[in-house]
Amino acid sequence: MNFSLLLSLALLVASAAAFSATTFAGAKLASHKSAAASSSGLVMRTRNCDLTGKSANRKARVVTFSHTRNHKVQEVNLHTKRIFVPSLRRIVTMRLCTKALRTIDKYGLEVAAKKYECDLSKF
Repeated sequence: MNFSLLLSLALLVASAAAFSATTFAGAKLASHKSAAASSSGLVMRTRNCDLTGKSANRKARVVTFSHTRNHKVQEVNLHTKRIFVPSLRRIVTMRLCTKALRTIDKYGLEVAAKKYECDLSKF
């Protein structure tokens, strides 16, 4: 056999033996999802309005000049707002769509929450 081939084979065996002797041998690694969720405590929320429950329209289409139809997602126009609730005597933080903001401007937060059957104490 060729000397360089034997040398490369010996280096390969030596590196494999050195790797198995490290602290990683036999250790189970946590999955990406569980490690991220446990370390930061953050959870991704869906893009829904907290008051009205509006969600994205996933059935929308775009018609091109050549009349081919492509799928498009129409997202909800959400805004994070901090609003004072007099009955709770505290500020609540909610993600609201623009229709909900207009309803709150017209009727007030407590009347709008009653209209959409939303419990403000959860926020």
